Amino acid sequence: MDPVTNPYAPGAGQRPPELAGRDEQLRTFDVVLERIARGRSERSIVLTGLRGVGKTVLLNALRGSAVRAGWGTGKFEARPDQRLRRPLAAAAHQAVRELGHPRGAEVDQVLGIIKSFSQRDAPTGAKLRDKWQPGIDAPAVTGRADSGDIEIDLVELFTDIGGLAADVGKGIAFFVDEMQDVHPDDVSALCAACHEISQSGLPVIVVGAGLPHLPAVLSASKSYSERLFRYSRIDRLPRDAADRALVGPASEEDAEFTPEALDEMYAVTAGYPYFIQAYGKVVWDVAPRSPITADDIRVAAPEAESELAVGFFGSRFERATPAEREYLRAMADAALHAGAEAADADVAGADADGDVPAGPGSPASDPAGEREAVPTSAVAEVLGRKPQSLSPARDALIKKGLIYSGERGRIAFTVPHFGRYLRTQA
Repeated sequence: MDPVTNPYAPGAGQRPPELAGRDEQLRTFDVVLERIARGRSERSIVLTGLRGVGKTVLLNALRGSAVRAGWGTGKFEARPDQRLRRPLAAAAHQAVRELGHPRGAEVDQVLGIIKSFSQRDAPTGAKLRDKWQPGIDAPAVTGRADSGDIEIDLVELFTDIGGLAADVGKGIAFFVDEMQDVHPDDVSALCAACHEISQSGLPVIVVGAGLPHLPAVLSASKSYSERLFRYSRIDRLPRDAADRALVGPASEEDAEFTPEALDEMYAVTAGYPYFIQAYGKVVWDVAPRSPITADDIRVAAPEAESELAVGFFGSRFERATPAEREYLRAMADAALHAGAEAADADVAGADADGDVPAGPGSPASDPAGEREAVPTSAVAEVLGRKPQSLSPARDALIKKGLIYSGERGRIAFTVPHFGRYLRTQA
């Protein structure tokens, strides 16, 4: 096959040629945009899922829908070491510019408020040259969104930006990637601002994307966050959508897959969008001709797995210290053991009452045959240590985004198939 015409695009946040399996989220968001534009009440949106399921891609697609609807939009990626003011101010600046409000004086007023909001982050008594300059030409407006209390300031900022958007019958949407990394105080302020804006009926929404424990982060901040956001879990693709992600781009280049090849691709990728693109790219380059066969995929699999081992898995594993790597390997062993026990229990249950076993592929299990989440006590048992002695390694891995805790006493990998990778490396 000609590598120049290879249609597959494995990359962080890179939109695949066929955005399959996300039609429901796109349709829902179009309804949200239209309802808010008509003055109807709507909730902000939170997308959650493991790494590699396409959250960033979907976040960018939703932003594209907002831009096409004439909304003002801004996007930023949260970082554990950065507070909210600067990235949000930059996003607000971009959103106001996109909005295209016709009255320059009113726009300058709001831009001045954004400038004051961003500069309030500077230490008391800091000189002008030491203050962050957001690239806004308008003079800073004092007395609005600059109190120093992030919750008060954010409510005032959203109120003024929302009023500007309401003037032109449009809205403002902020898109926040890696939302679980927003500082706890800023998460609380963001929830409070969204709550206030929804009560005021102003056309401002936040669309966040993050790891599976993001709802727990929001709930810990404000109890009403469960009712404040519309939550959508982004998971691996079902078989028909995974096939479309492969077949659609190939057909554009007059190529096709045999049915057996599609079976093999789903078996090795488990429907995870990033894996589909990664395997698809290597398979295309390796296959001698169309149609692409199951044998072509088996030949390409070692090269695809090698690339994933370096770029997708290995780069994350290298961030861990020796003690943290030991913890990760113990997690992988505990997850496989738990998965095997669950599969045995499912088979026993099926034999007893005739039901179809849940087993691997069920909501609590990964297609690799390992349990998604395992007790921290099970990890300690593998290592022959007390759970309390492992807390520093566990907490450090959570901060690095390698594992997460969706419920008390249980942990899981943020990267699909990471346990299988660790066992292969061992």
